[in-house]
Amino acid sequence: MKVCTEEFSVRTRGKGTYEISDEIRAIVRKSGITNGQVTVFLQHTSASLILMENADPSARRDLERWFDRLVPEDDTDFIHTHEGPDDMPSHIRMALTRSSEVIPVIGGRMALGTWQGIFTFEHRRDPHHRRIAVSVIGE
Repeated sequence: MKVCTEEFSVRTRGKGTYEISDEIRAIVRKSGITNGQVTVFLQHTSASLILMENADPSARRDLERWFDRLVPEDDTDFIHTHEGPDDMPSHIRMALTRSSEVIPVIGGRMALGTWQGIFTFEHRRDPHHRRIAVSVIGE
C-alpha cells in the first residue's frame, strides 16, 4: 500500500465556489497510485468543500444564493460576531456542508461523474488563502 500526501492553497476572492479538481487530479497523477482513494481536507472553519456540477455555473450561483437565504448574515441571535456579520454564518454554512471529501481512484483517475467537480466553497466576504491537505492511498 502506497500513501502520498501534499498540501496546496487556494486564493479566494470572497464568497463563492472555486473549482480545485485540476489541482487534485495533478496530485493523484503524480502519486502514481492507480487504484485506491483520494481524501481532500480543507483546514478551515469558515469555508468548506463540495462536490457540485462543474458544467453550468448557474447551479453554483443558485446554491450560493440559497445558502445566503438559509443562513442570513443579519440574524440578531448570533453572539459570535467578533470578526464581522459574516463570521457566525460562515461557521454554520461550513457545518452544514463538509470539510472533507473521499473520492475513489480507479485506473489512476478520480472516479468523478461526468459533471462533478470538487470546489472550495468560500463563506466569507473577504478574500482568503485556504489550505487544503490531500492524501492519496492505494496501489
